[in-house]
Amino acid sequence: MSAAVLALTGSAGIAFPDLGLDPVALDLGFFQLRWYSLAYLAGIFIGYWYLLKLLKQPGAPMARRHADDLVFYAALGIILGGRIGYVLFYNLPYYLQNPLDILKLWDGGMSFHGGVIGTSLGILYLSWKEKLHWLRIHDYVACCVPFGLFFGRVANFVNQELWGAPTDVPWAVRFVEATAYGGTLGPPRHPSQLYEAGLEGIVLFLILWFMFWRTQARYEPGKLVGAFILFYGIFRFGVEFIR
Repeated sequence: MSAAVLALTGSAGIAFPDLGLDPVALDLGFFQLRWYSLAYLAGIFIGYWYLLKLLKQPGAPMARRHADDLVFYAALGIILGGRIGYVLFYNLPYYLQNPLDILKLWDGGMSFHGGVIGTSLGILYLSWKEKLHWLRIHDYVACCVPFGLFFGRVANFVNQELWGAPTDVPWAVRFVEATAYGGTLGPPRHPSQLYEAGLEGIVLFLILWFMFWRTQARYEPGKLVGAFILFYGIFRFGVEFIR
């Protein structure tokens, strides 16, 4: 870390409060709707819309009625798997002491790995139940996942969580960080949530879009989901160095 970063205390970096972003999208007093919740809903519904477009192309591995069932299983897998994965992988001691907080999905805390496991289980169940080709369904679902990744990472940014390492780049952001003295602005940091939104959301979508619409990849079982895993792994691995 450079000496300049260590010396930054007040004016350097973009102060997050100055961006005017509030984790709560709608506050009715008795009910709060958070951007984090909307991000997951947007990812699921837009992903479903895109899946229907893919299924209209020749060689689809399932019918529209199967897609309707799939989005239900996938939504359960994303929400339950993502939350359970976060509890087990990232913050188990806290949730053992505060078990009711497991239900507070609106406060953030979802594991991509848990969501993948949950969604995969849903796909496997549907494939077994309807006698469908499970790997080809994974290919089509993989093309839709970047929507959820994009909105989820943007929501992480709005929630001021999963931020990056201290830095002196011009676009660094100073998030409100919890300390022993309460919430206070931390040092300028990489907005790694936005890096991941761009790479895992936009760039990954474009790669899979090209492979689906401009090549014969959709006829080769495992090629699209393999590309998803490869490039997601590369992007995530790269960002982890400054997260």
